Amino acid sequence: MALKTALLVVDMQKFFESMTTTALPNIKKLITHFEKTSAPIIFTQHGHSKEELTADPPRNQLVRKWGPSGSIATGSNDWQFQDELKKYTDGAKVVAKNTYDAFINTDLQQVLDEDKIQRVVVCGVMTDCCCDTTARSAFNRGFETWLVSDACGSANKAQHQAGLKGFGFAFGEVVTTKEAIGMLEGGQ
Repeated sequence: MALKTALLVVDMQKFFESMTTTALPNIKKLITHFEKTSAPIIFTQHGHSKEELTADPPRNQLVRKWGPSGSIATGSNDWQFQDELKKYTDGAKVVAKNTYDAFINTDLQQVLDEDKIQRVVVCGVMTDCCCDTTARSAFNRGFETWLVSDACGSANKAQHQAGLKGFGFAFGEVVTTKEAIGMLEGGQ
């Protein structure tokens, strides 16, 4: 019997646009497949409040690491979803987050539990930060987890490959878009 599966599209925002040119067509293929099957699609949107960006010293670890100018301000242009995904994100379930892990300080666990989700397919950006951390967290919470290699992007190839390698070694499956859709269509 196939596991109830959700697609988790991580942080496909304007801030990361240059990192997703290769991944974006595959993310759209995954979204189209999930829409066709009426399976849940959840988008995450990373951002920091004015309070997080102006606290001295910063209380949010990511703001501390990247600095206020290297962080995404909630509501800014960089915070917006990429234009090519707007038609998918309008009216979709969006989980706002302020750290790499989309389960921390959010309602993602509750959303997945309410839909009785058993498997999470993760794509988006950055492979080695938010995608990997969220996928590991899903795995650690008992979800079968797939990280889609060609539907993720990062700052460079080395970081992308490192994220995939670490996740695949100890956590879930690393699959391509074609493999993921094929396995889902095959009833896995």
